[in-house]
Amino acid sequence: MVRTLMKPDDIKGAWAIIPTPAMDNASDWRATKTVDLDETARVVNGLIDAGINGILSMGTLGEAATMTHDEKLDFMKALVDAAAGRVPIFVGTTCLNTRDTIALTRQAFELGADGTMLGIPMWCAPSLDVAVQFYKDVAEAVPEMNIAIYANPEAFKFDFPRPFWAQVAEIPQVVTAKYIGVGNLLADLSAIRGRIKLLPIDFDYYAAARMDDSIDAFWSSGSVCDPLVTTTIRDNILQARETGDWSAARAFQARLGPTAAPLFPNGSFKEFSTYNIALEKARMNAGGWMNAGPVRPPYHLCPEPYLEGARQSGRMWAELGKALAAEK
Repeated sequence: MVRTLMKPDDIKGAWAIIPTPAMDNASDWRATKTVDLDETARVVNGLIDAGINGILSMGTLGEAATMTHDEKLDFMKALVDAAAGRVPIFVGTTCLNTRDTIALTRQAFELGADGTMLGIPMWCAPSLDVAVQFYKDVAEAVPEMNIAIYANPEAFKFDFPRPFWAQVAEIPQVVTAKYIGVGNLLADLSAIRGRIKLLPIDFDYYAAARMDDSIDAFWSSGSVCDPLVTTTIRDNILQARETGDWSAARAFQARLGPTAAPLFPNGSFKEFSTYNIALEKARMNAGGWMNAGPVRPPYHLCPEPYLEGARQSGRMWAELGKALAAEK
């Protein structure tokens, strides 16, 4: 199979990051074939119909660490088949070592995935050299596969410093990155020199877009609570750049921001990261747009007050979506 690599400029707009829908028994370690393939197809079609520009999957909240190998392949195929080439599909292929990661990335490519959302193997905290070499090795082994770096410092025990970005920017397959925060954004943009499209989270997109014109895409897990909110974030920034008037985008950010607060226990990203999967799936299920289903073990245990905060976040996002629909 021959495929042309994407370029950073090909990555634009609103990218949904989705969970792996689970069957009702998925929290039981005895369960097999826990992926709800019908819901997968429905969600992909719904996101595309709503105007989402791309789909990222099989990261942390996508439960790539707790799915069986066969489940991963089934889910990848369902994603690719449902999208049918209408939007790019990136799937997570991170394993505990380079060789298994390469094998799974090759299978993802053969199934038709456009790219991999690739984190660093999760065991030892990597040195800078180890992190960079990992991406070089995967790119060499599967040279036609686009790579989105999954830059989550809590998940991968790595701070993704500026020298890392300067070195991975030399790898042609690395076209984008799922990025967290804006504190180091300008320094990291300087390091990559336009060779990687950084995707901030939806809550940071307004601030990031104001900081640099190259930021014209973002990722959103809230999209599966109601994709209209996500596409409105995108469209407001587009309009602001076309007109030079940022007032509507700023006003919508003020409506969006409060939906984030209940999701983070005690306002802590570190605490959120401990219970990331359970919190995100509780948020998504409460949003009511999709059925994310239960959480696969061992990450299915979470304090109830934390879960209720996540549910509140999902309900707030969904209510914002209903208000937007009424305003149209």
